[in-house]
Amino acid sequence: MPSRLGFMLVFGDLGWWLLGNKVELTTAAVIANCFVFLIGYLVFRGANKQKHDFKKNPKALIWGKPPKVVGGKLLASGYWGIARHCNYLGDLLLALSFSLPCGISSPVPYFYPIYLLILLIWRERRDEARCAEKYKEVWAEYRRLVPWRILPYFY
Repeated sequence: MPSRLGFMLVFGDLGWWLLGNKVELTTAAVIANCFVFLIGYLVFRGANKQKHDFKKNPKALIWGKPPKVVGGKLLASGYWGIARHCNYLGDLLLALSFSLPCGISSPVPYFYPIYLLILLIWRERRDEARCAEKYKEVWAEYRRLVPWRILPYFY
C-alpha cells in the first residue's frame, strides 16, 4: 500500500500509542467517534463530489435542486452554500476521528488534527486571497451569500 501524505505514519503512530497506553472507551464514546467519522466522511466526499459534478455539468442537481451559481462560475448551493471551504470541515472531522480512540489523557495523539487545523486555516486564507484576485466582484458576492469559511456560525 503506497503511503500518500503520511497516511501510514499517522495511523502507525496512533496504533503504537494505543499499544503503549491503556485506553478504555465506553460504548457511547465509540459510537460518538463513529458518528464523527461518518459525518466527516460524508461532508468531505459530498462536498468534493458536488464540486466535481458542478464542474462537469453546471446544471447538475445539487441535493435535488438546480444549483445556485454566482457569476456563472461559483457554486453557492449544497455544501458550498453553507461554507466556502466546507470540504475542510469534513477533513478536520476525519482527522479528529482518527485520534479520538486514543482517549483524552494526553494531547500527543491530537498532533495530527491540530496540525491539520493550522494547515487548513492557512490554506483557506491563501485560497481566499487568490479567489478574491481571480474572481473580483463575483467573489465578493459569493462571500456575501456564503459568509462562513469552514465551520458555519463559528468561522
